[in-house]
Amino acid sequence: MDGIKKEAGHKFLAKLGKTRLRPGGKKATEWLFKHAHLTPQSHVLEIACNMGTTAIEMASRYQCHVVGIDMDKSALAKARDNITQHGLETFVSVQEADASKLPFADNSFDVVINEAMLTMYANKAKSHLLKEYLRVLKPGGKLLTHDIMLHDPQSADEIIARIKSAINVNAQPISKPAWIELFQQAGFDQVITDNGAMTLMSPRGLIADEGFCGTLRIIRNAMRKQNRRQFITMFKTFRRHRHQLNYLAVCSTKSLNGTA
Repeated sequence: MDGIKKEAGHKFLAKLGKTRLRPGGKKATEWLFKHAHLTPQSHVLEIACNMGTTAIEMASRYQCHVVGIDMDKSALAKARDNITQHGLETFVSVQEADASKLPFADNSFDVVINEAMLTMYANKAKSHLLKEYLRVLKPGGKLLTHDIMLHDPQSADEIIARIKSAINVNAQPISKPAWIELFQQAGFDQVITDNGAMTLMSPRGLIADEGFCGTLRIIRNAMRKQNRRQFITMFKTFRRHRHQLNYLAVCSTKSLNGTA
């Protein structure tokens, strides 16, 4: 035993300097923004906001009001620092809250955005979370999600086991039809999707998301002795299964009458 502690993949990458911790990176998030139709009057809830990167982008670009929630106290502290640095305290706030029991009234938000979280739950828990998101959305509001999908469910058990081992998180990605069915069964309609190659750790994806200098900083940190093994394991795992794994971006709408 080398005594090196394994960390959850997203926390590990954040420690290396990665600011975008989503499977489809900037490309998938931009697709979500396109379908959100955000305005200065929009009230947005970001679930699993982490360091506030997406919330800050939405507020900066659209002058909308964003509430971010997360259960990670250290990530929330970084988010507050980032919000202050961008001078967006009037537009963005964050708080500790549980996504399965949202502390908000019914019909509170025009948009709910949740990236790279539902994948980490079993299907029954995914369904519960989606119904909670539906509850706090206004009629006609949009849920924007961004997760991992499997191309070939036949090989799911083997792939999922390897992903879990690499990222130290209980990931449960599913196929595109299964994702769509989950949203529809939860009560959403007009479910539209986009998918593509995962960019989280690919060289091209790193540069697109973090820029050339940012990518060099991440690689330099990754090659330090205490980080090297986990980084290489994650990189090789996603590389090996790049043809079976995609990101999936989904825009789902709550019906205007507020029911399924």
